[in-house]
Amino acid sequence: MDKDKKSSYRTLLLSVVLSSYGPIILGYGLTLGHSSTQISDFTRRTAELLALIVALVVYMATNKRDDMDEAQKKALERKGNFFCGIIMCISGLSMLVISFIATDTEKGNVLLAMLIAFFGVVANSIFWRRYTLLFRKQGNAILGVQARLYGAKSAVDVCVTLALAAVLAFPGTKASYWIDCIGSVLVSLYMLRCGIKTITENLWKKNN
Repeated sequence: MDKDKKSSYRTLLLSVVLSSYGPIILGYGLTLGHSSTQISDFTRRTAELLALIVALVVYMATNKRDDMDEAQKKALERKGNFFCGIIMCISGLSMLVISFIATDTEKGNVLLAMLIAFFGVVANSIFWRRYTLLFRKQGNAILGVQARLYGAKSAVDVCVTLALAAVLAFPGTKASYWIDCIGSVLVSLYMLRCGIKTITENLWKKNN
């Protein structure tokens, strides 16, 4: 594995390691607060962790094994990216469902979830930039989808941070309820858009 591929592998591995903390901390945070945006964020991060693990496994398989030809590698990459798109869609749909069934205006303590989202903005923006540069160098499809995923994650975390900040600023009010719901819906729609785009692109590649 050359230098650029080793760098990509380490970036993917670091993504998995850092992303694994989010669901654990947010899972604990759900015992303190039950904002629909917070629940949606937990669902999203758990799904994204699974997608990242699949991306890492596929990248390792296509770059470390010598018994695969180029066609087999491309097919495996398509399957990995297709799965990533499916995960994004499932995540988005689950968040939409949670948004519409949530009726309680009392959201509890969402400070921990807001801090996770804020630090997510910083970390995901860095990874977004990193994956974009790696994709430009290598043109690897796995890295391209990860760049899109982290771009979405960055935008979503901004939305989550603002929504949870509003819940903290106006606890137990109708205003915080509607801001929380709108934030959750925006998060879900953005994830759905990215997921559908990833799926359709990989279906097109398969048929051409």
